[in-house]
Amino acid sequence: MALRSKRSQAPKPISRSKAAAADYSDVYCEKCGSGESPGELLLCDKCDKGFHLFCLRPILVAVPKGSWFCPSCSKQKMPNSFPLVQTKIIDFFRIQRSTESIQKLSQDIQKKRKRSSSLVVSKKRRKLLPFSPSEDPERRLEQMRSLATALTASGTEFSNELTYRPGMAPRSVNQSALEKGGMQVLSKEDAETLNLCKRMMNRGEWPPLMVVFDPKEGFTVEADRFIKDLTIITEYVGDVDYLKNRENDDGDSMMTLLHADNPSQSLVICPDMRGNIARFINGINNHTQ
Repeated sequence: MALRSKRSQAPKPISRSKAAAADYSDVYCEKCGSGESPGELLLCDKCDKGFHLFCLRPILVAVPKGSWFCPSCSKQKMPNSFPLVQTKIIDFFRIQRSTESIQKLSQDIQKKRKRSSSLVVSKKRRKLLPFSPSEDPERRLEQMRSLATALTASGTEFSNELTYRPGMAPRSVNQSALEKGGMQVLSKEDAETLNLCKRMMNRGEWPPLMVVFDPKEGFTVEADRFIKDLTIITEYVGDVDYLKNRENDDGDSMMTLLHADNPSQSLVICPDMRGNIARFINGINNHTQ
């Protein structure tokens, strides 16, 4: 889906002042000096200089929602941090805790890890792995706080499930049978792993991720420690709507949910109003100290 194509294609815009319209036919990237790939050139809304999406650091994977300013013109300020208070964070994420549930969860994790250790080396098919929460409870609180800060600053309500709102696509139209070419089905064991991850998060066992604020890009996600390949960290969630209703939407974080033969039945996930950490993920940076 083309998002804000009038900006990304670097056209000759109508003048924003009384001055005559400028000629943008010779726009080039300030980083690499090339005018190639005009469809990937992004114009600053203040100085009108061009930048390739892939030349920016961090790289932009999509045209930003709303106005965009280049590094020199950017004046984004650090958002107010969510209070580092356990009760407030637990209430924000609606975490349910009980001695019995925590004990049962720990047993589930141990059993799953024992099974996973023998499955990872299998030559038939690699299995999905559950995330390993940070062992330090204070660090987990910091991780949750970072997400609460990002969600609050972006006006997003926390949700870990797909939501169906009045005036959008109803739950009844989300049918796997409509997927063009058929939909891949999770194996029983992978489905169990996914459900385990959900239960862990419901009880405050968080994936080792930090949402950080970049003054040039905004919020993005970093791995707080090494994460193995094929590890489940979260589901992509948000409001479910028909693609046809969002064709002119300038949102930068929509994801296809259902690609149907009949385009009018195709669905997208829109996390701008309700969502989780997936909204801020555009490539997690695994790094070593």
